[in-house]
Amino acid sequence: MVVDKPGGMTSHDVVARVRRLARIRRVGHGGTLDPMATGVLVIGVGRATRLLTYVIGAEKGYAATIRLGQRTVTDDAEGEPVDAVPADAVGDQPIRAGLAALTGEFEQVPSAVSAIKVDGRRAYQRVREGEQVALAPRRVTVSRLDLLAVRRDRPGLVDVDVDLSCSSGTYVRAIARDLGEALGVGGHLTALRRTFVGGFTLAEAATLEELEQRAPEVVSLPLAAAARRGFPHREVDAGQARVLSHGGRLPPAGIAGPYAVFAPTGEVVAIVTEHDGQARPEVVLAPAG
Repeated sequence: MVVDKPGGMTSHDVVARVRRLARIRRVGHGGTLDPMATGVLVIGVGRATRLLTYVIGAEKGYAATIRLGQRTVTDDAEGEPVDAVPADAVGDQPIRAGLAALTGEFEQVPSAVSAIKVDGRRAYQRVREGEQVALAPRRVTVSRLDLLAVRRDRPGLVDVDVDLSCSSGTYVRAIARDLGEALGVGGHLTALRRTFVGGFTLAEAATLEELEQRAPEVVSLPLAAAARRGFPHREVDAGQARVLSHGGRLPPAGIAGPYAVFAPTGEVVAIVTEHDGQARPEVVLAPAG
């Protein structure tokens, strides 16, 4: 199911709420959102949790507001301010140029206050205990970073509204930090709303209130429909479906990347990849019997 996560809740809080509503323990999510952030959180229930590893790696979209003129310890509005440099003199054109420099494929240093593990412990735990944490840069791709508006409503501060698409593992907080550093005034994120994850968008997202008012199965996407949405697909006969359900292999079909295989009944049998002249199941979704 696609949930419109509210602000002030962790992704784990949303999973716990869905677990209670659906009355099933096997629930997970396809990509963490910070408590401050809102928007698309893809939830897997039951067997569908096995698809979440593919959802996590999908491209994601965000609407965000970057505040120039102030840094925070977390690179977003939840952290304590570190320093302030008036940004009134920063013009629109340097802002556009700074955003352009943060578009494409590049090395990004994640925010120090993140869930990345350093010697077995989360980076944010180390920062909260007063440690200086230096994280290694990661290769990310920002395929689109559009400037929507520049607002100068507060003395010394400039708010920049952007809309972006990026690869999994990209920190939008770090984009705000890096834009502020490039412009010499510092910056942090004040608002973040995830607009899509792969093919799942806000248009189909249900709020937690809507989930409580309607049965979860009413607003959820059936497993087969989710697989058709997220993967290329292949139809097989009953015998081939039986082979896959036992973890067996099929002749290749020449389909690139992981793809979903469907039985004649319309049920999704497995997620398959092709190697060495064979189609091998990575995940079996319709076990034998």
